[in-house]
Amino acid sequence: MEENGASKGASVVGQACIWLRGIRPHFLLLTVVSVAVGLAVALNRTRTVHWPHALLALTGGLLAHIAVNVLNDYHDHRSGLDFLTRPTPFSGGSGTLTGGLIAPRRFLVLGMTCVGLIVPVGLYFSWRLGPAVLLPGLAGILLVCSYTTRLTRHPLLCLIAPGLGFGPIMVLGVHYTQTGTWTASGLAASLVPGFLVSGLLLLNQFPDVEADAWAGRRHYVVVWGRRRAARIYATLLGGAYLALIAGVLWAWLPWPAGLGLATLPLAFPTVTAVLRLDDRPRDLLPLLKNNILLVLLTPLLAAAGMVLAHLAG
Repeated sequence: MEENGASKGASVVGQACIWLRGIRPHFLLLTVVSVAVGLAVALNRTRTVHWPHALLALTGGLLAHIAVNVLNDYHDHRSGLDFLTRPTPFSGGSGTLTGGLIAPRRFLVLGMTCVGLIVPVGLYFSWRLGPAVLLPGLAGILLVCSYTTRLTRHPLLCLIAPGLGFGPIMVLGVHYTQTGTWTASGLAASLVPGFLVSGLLLLNQFPDVEADAWAGRRHYVVVWGRRRAARIYATLLGGAYLALIAGVLWAWLPWPAGLGLATLPLAFPTVTAVLRLDDRPRDLLPLLKNNILLVLLTPLLAAAGMVLAHLAG
């Protein structure tokens, strides 16, 4: 009996690990960072954090991120794309469906359940703060449900959708749940993760361009090639730093938010190497790791600077 119980326990743990692998928890750090930016910029206006709203907003953001991860895996498995890509730590799916570890229909149910659970979160905030708060929520749901099946067929939409999701939609949404209003400060802060995340997804498309083209995706790496796409990546990365500098210079953001500029010494060699190695995508893999660090650390340091400004004020 004890052995049978232990076997069942091990099976449950094994299944939980498989599901956890499917949602790609390491990717969820992006949501945590975006929520932190929204809270930090709101803190300088409200002087306090409404923690129940903060935790509920984080829950809604995580549900949306899990949903897009899971639905992306489901649709790429169904189209056959994930069977053609060589998985990396940054692209190529979770491997749970291609490995036959989870039934595709169950994955679809998980994704749509996460989408459904976002609805009561939005309704609660609408009840407490008014219907305007539904705008980022509805936009986020639209992006989650249409990204893989629709938006990846249109180069510009495919480029800006990830940045909109983790930038203006998420950051401004969190900011609104704290302040009940839209501000230029919130918009300026949201552009930092916005530009960076769009650049992240663009660079992650470099290794899989042939498979993506076969599956009908039409992002800029497919349409314009890696060399021109590398220039777009450089522009997006520069846009993130310019947004942060402009926000500080125009006093939309407190000057300690400029702490986000501390990642520039990593950004310059990364951009230079991407522009030089864009025609050898497998050589880009070490740079994808650098890019992840830039995407996470730059807005996180800016958020830390805004918290320091609040504490000093």
